[in-house]
Amino acid sequence: MSTDYQIVFCSCPDKETAEKISYLLIENNVAACVNIVPNMTSIYRWQGEIERAEECLLLIKARQDAYPHLETLIKKHHPYELPEIIAVPIERGLPDYLHWIDSCHSFN
Repeated sequence: MSTDYQIVFCSCPDKETAEKISYLLIENNVAACVNIVPNMTSIYRWQGEIERAEECLLLIKARQDAYPHLETLIKKHHPYELPEIIAVPIERGLPDYLHWIDSCHSFN
């Protein structure tokens, strides 16, 4: 199976931000689907301190060649100084679903 597809993880501080970024990605044809997972607790180190935050997680399904545009959009509209943007290749998937991802992309 091809690795032309990816899931991108992005944490957001609240549902409003998560929805805003999700709509931007879909409207700009760089993602086929974005799932918003609410009520996630993140514990992390930031600037030497251990932090805890309630966040939402975006699971973004997209073509790998859309990544540069996807990253640019997230960075431009994300409130975090250093947003989490991590892409993981999809090694396998239902062929019809992967073809659907293809049909949702028409970026420049």
